[in-house]
Amino acid sequence: MFTGLVEEVGTIRRLAQRGGAARLAIECSFQALELGESISVDGCCLTVDSLGAGQFEVDASEETLRRTTLGNARPGRSVNLERAVRPTDRLGGHLVTGHVDTLGTVSQIVPIGGATKLVIGLDPALARYVAEKGSITVNGVSLTINGVSAPGDTQAWFDVAIIPHTQAKTTLQELTVGSAVNLEVDLVARYVARLAGFSAPAERSPTGGTLQALLSTHGFGAPSS
Repeated sequence: MFTGLVEEVGTIRRLAQRGGAARLAIECSFQALELGESISVDGCCLTVDSLGAGQFEVDASEETLRRTTLGNARPGRSVNLERAVRPTDRLGGHLVTGHVDTLGTVSQIVPIGGATKLVIGLDPALARYVAEKGSITVNGVSLTINGVSAPGDTQAWFDVAIIPHTQAKTTLQELTVGSAVNLEVDLVARYVARLAGFSAPAERSPTGGTLQALLSTHGFGAPSS
């Protein structure tokens, strides 16, 4: 589990293809990494498999390469890094699993004072999980959604503001129009939408209505077919 608060920007030093998978060696300054621990690499939860001087190695499966930007990674590329959160840590971002849902595409980059607005297109099937003032993870960075496309739009999108601190401490400053980004939708939104899809008689609220009716009362509609 992660928070989406990037700790460091690392650099891919080596990448070796292994059938449909790949082995990545990533340079960083993390101290006391342990074999087997989870680490977020551009929003992808990977397992530390080898340690060296100033670097660690991870394996990315064929599924990971297919579903994320790591499929096009090359040596020299910068990546956002975050170690797994501990029970005693502050949850400064939001709950992030490191399980990327889809690739998004940057469609607009607009300067706003000292900040930058990114407009990012996404799969319309995932648009129901994206809400104004909700949270989303972009390349491992926890961000607040400021605007969203209307329900039913065939060109789904959302926009976020990147403050100067985030620009300076992450790789988001390197994005250009057309860049692909790893997206993970909010964990709570995912499960609320899933629960709203069930309305079996056994699933009744304490007040006697079905779960779907209870959720609808509070503004959570069933996902579109």
